[in-house]
Amino acid sequence: MELKDAVAVVTGANRGLGRHLAAQLMARGAKVYAAARRPEMVDLPGAVPLRLDLTDAESIREAARTASDATLLVNNAGISTGTPLIAGGLEAVRLEMEVNFFGPLAVTRAFAPVIESNGGGAVLNVLSVLSWLHPAGLGSYAAAKAAAWALTGTVREELVPRGIAVTALHVGYMDTDMAASVPAEQKADPAEVAAQALSGIETGLPEVLADDVTRHVKQGLAAAPNAG
Repeated sequence: MELKDAVAVVTGANRGLGRHLAAQLMARGAKVYAAARRPEMVDLPGAVPLRLDLTDAESIREAARTASDATLLVNNAGISTGTPLIAGGLEAVRLEMEVNFFGPLAVTRAFAPVIESNGGGAVLNVLSVLSWLHPAGLGSYAAAKAAAWALTGTVREELVPRGIAVTALHVGYMDTDMAASVPAEQKADPAEVAAQALSGIETGLPEVLADDVTRHVKQGLAAAPNAG
């Protein structure tokens, strides 16, 4: 997909990876709707602030009405509560699934007809190495990202006939607020991750593996699980 003159909706564009994606899209010549729960927090010159709350169906519908010229959807927004599946609170587990799985699904359902009506385009889903690696301490996040990986594959098949390509971005820790407690040497540069993701969209890649950790884990998917 050609990003010059594309019209992109980027969720969670007020900070972190989403802000880098929005800024780089504009640098490549795209119009950008910078979507956030609090659009007043968007500080990107040239971007169009757009209210979008992944847990609010009406805000998603209204965003799709407002950004009626969209040709690219970037499902970036998400949360991590650090909740284990057995010992953690069930409400936190439900919240992670709501934001990291049902939210992107609802946004994609709302924007698919918009993108199709504008001649087709693409969707980028920001996933994680934890789509495949499932540490107990991050059980709810890993489960939600694994579900989002399944969503990405099935939605890709559904949207191909409608002229919409779907790319998955997998990455480990990045130097953003979500990974503030992680040592710097273990974190990828979100600007570089954003650049890889956008190049993947341009070349039509179904999947972008943005760091060595992610590539190593993907290669080991066929290995037997550790019995502990």
